[in-house]
Amino acid sequence: MKLLLLSSSRAGNSDYLAPGLPFIADQLAGINQVLFIPYAGVSLSYDSYQQMVQSALSPLGIEVQSIHQMPDPLAAVQQAQAIMVGGGNTFQLLHVLYQQQLLPAMRDKIQQGTPYIGWSAGSNIAGLSIRTTNDMPIVQPASFDALQLLPCQLNPHYTDYKPAGFHGETRDMRLAEFMHLEPGTAIIALPEGSALRREADKLTYLGQSDGYLFIGGSKTAILPGADLSAFL
Repeated sequence: MKLLLLSSSRAGNSDYLAPGLPFIADQLAGINQVLFIPYAGVSLSYDSYQQMVQSALSPLGIEVQSIHQMPDPLAAVQQAQAIMVGGGNTFQLLHVLYQQQLLPAMRDKIQQGTPYIGWSAGSNIAGLSIRTTNDMPIVQPASFDALQLLPCQLNPHYTDYKPAGFHGETRDMRLAEFMHLEPGTAIIALPEGSALRREADKLTYLGQSDGYLFIGGSKTAILPGADLSAFL
C-alpha cells in the first residue's frame, strides 16, 4: 500500500494544501490524474471543492477528476490512477461511501498499490473506524467502520489547547475515554501540518513538530521522522 495521510489542508495561514504539496508530489510521481472524492464537503458544493483542489494541484500538473461527475462511481474507483479524499465532516463522508457501496472497491484498489491521499476526514477514514474523529455526527453512517488501511485509530487536527474559562473536555480527555474502552488499540494524533506515510510495511511520521501516540492509557510523543511500523 502507498498511503499519504495529511492532518489538515492548511497549517497556520498557508494556502490550501500548500504544506502537503511536497509530500503529494512524491506520492503522485509518474501520475497525471487523480480521482477526487469530495463527499466530506457539506457547506461547499462538490463542483467548488473539485475546483479548489484542482487549483492547489495545478503546480504539479495533476488533473483532478471528481467522482461526483463520473457516470459510474464504482468504475471510476476501479480505474483510478490515484485516489484522493478531502476533508470536511467525517460522518457525512463515510455515510455517502456506504450509500454508494464504494468502501470494498476502494479498499481493494488501494491494497493493490494504487496511491491514496487523504486529509482531515479523508485521513480519518484510513484507520479502523471513525470513532476518534473530532467531527459532529450530523448524519448516521451505516457503520463507523472505515477503510481499515491501518490497524489503528487516527486523530487529525490534534491539539490539546484549552482556553481560559473553558469547562468542556479537552482532546486528551476524549481520547482517554476511547483508551478506557479500547486499551489495546493505538491512536495516532496528528497536529496540523503533519502527516503519516505508509509504503508497504513501513509507516513514518512526517512533520516539523511532535505527534502523539495514545495507547493503554498513556500518551507518548512521536518525533518527526519516527518509524511507526511496529503499529502495522
